Amino acid sequence: MARAPRNGPYICGIDAALDVVSGKWKGLILWELEAHRVRRFAELRRALPGVSEKMLTQHLREMEQDGLVHREVHAEVPPRVEYSLTEHGRTLNRALAPLGLWGAERVRREGLATAPLLEAAP
Repeated sequence: MARAPRNGPYICGIDAALDVVSGKWKGLILWELEAHRVRRFAELRRALPGVSEKMLTQHLREMEQDGLVHREVHAEVPPRVEYSLTEHGRTLNRALAPLGLWGAERVRREGLATAPLLEAAP
């Protein structure tokens, strides 16, 4: 079933913003690309335990369509594809920073468990 295009009508700005970041993995993809600047698909997949190849592909395509992520294909054999944030994606990360601080405070206040950070592959 084809997904309806994400172009409103929106009730408010939060509605429009959440439409773009909806999905379990998009915030984490934004965070990973902000932290590492450029990532290949396999690197993103390793950095996000639990994400399926299908879901990561779907989210990256949507984020590219929304102008948040740049996908660069290098003409090599085998092809090398790299993902990075666009300026638009970086502005979204800056907008989400206070939400991240709120979430970190919630984790601290309620004593919630956090996942261990994965080490970057060499």
